[in-house]
Amino acid sequence: MTSPDAKSPLHAMSVDVEDYFHVAALSSVIRPEQWNSLPSRVEQNTERLLELFAEHDVRATFFVLGWVAERFPDLITKLSAQGHEIASHGYSHQLVYNQTPETFRKETYRSKHLLEDITGKAVQGYRAASYSITRESLWALDILSEAGFTWDSSIFPIRHDRYGIPDSPSAPYSIETHNGNIIREFPLSTAHVAGMSIPAAGGGYFRQFPYPVFRYLFRNASGFGQRPQMFYLHPWEIDPDQPRYKNASWFSRFRHYTNLDRCYGRLERLLQDFRFGTVSESYNAYEPDKTLLRSNQMIRMA
Repeated sequence: MTSPDAKSPLHAMSVDVEDYFHVAALSSVIRPEQWNSLPSRVEQNTERLLELFAEHDVRATFFVLGWVAERFPDLITKLSAQGHEIASHGYSHQLVYNQTPETFRKETYRSKHLLEDITGKAVQGYRAASYSITRESLWALDILSEAGFTWDSSIFPIRHDRYGIPDSPSAPYSIETHNGNIIREFPLSTAHVAGMSIPAAGGGYFRQFPYPVFRYLFRNASGFGQRPQMFYLHPWEIDPDQPRYKNASWFSRFRHYTNLDRCYGRLERLLQDFRFGTVSESYNAYEPDKTLLRSNQMIRMA
């Protein structure tokens, strides 16, 4: 087994801990009221990721859905006990811009308190379902800061049908919210090729691009080894045996099921090609570089 160069950047390895039936791509055929009756596979899939990370001595950040934590508290305890960072993925995996601020606030506090009660540790990081903090839902950052979150990883600097703020910074930066609080943002990785921003953060992009193409894009996003980047994955993405919903649209099936059988092997290769740690460890790697700190941008929300 090869190992990445110890001098290469420490990228952020993040896992959104949710089940296959939680995803937005299948929301048109699976209703939340059905979730409790469906066979869960999140525990076994997360366990496989834990074993792989242990083999490669990688500590990751697990963005845990409150719905999952409530039903599998022992899994969350195990994640924390093995030295991984626990962050929040909200409670019900609903798109933020489809929620009212009141509902979002209630679910955000519920999930945060649940995770803190299970682990006995403060939860400081957050990631919205399907990266749904957009220009229409920047109000969510006020609620996150009020709840005690100090950093977020929900903003994708691309154009997409469900998410993204295309002209937002591609490197970590700070955001001043309406209430005057500061929250740090670690955006999802994008490569810049021929004047275009191309997603290079993981998930479906990791499965759909051939691995050499994704590896090039991830290296491109890092300035070819100059700065840390954000990678993400879901436990269901290494599970080709999950139930298949043929009544979903062809595009949803493409997004969700493409190359599930290849994802685990690609992840093994990725861990050999790049260095990974938690989101907090990777974010802090920016701090010694004064140039990068000066280049950080502040979004002032009017």
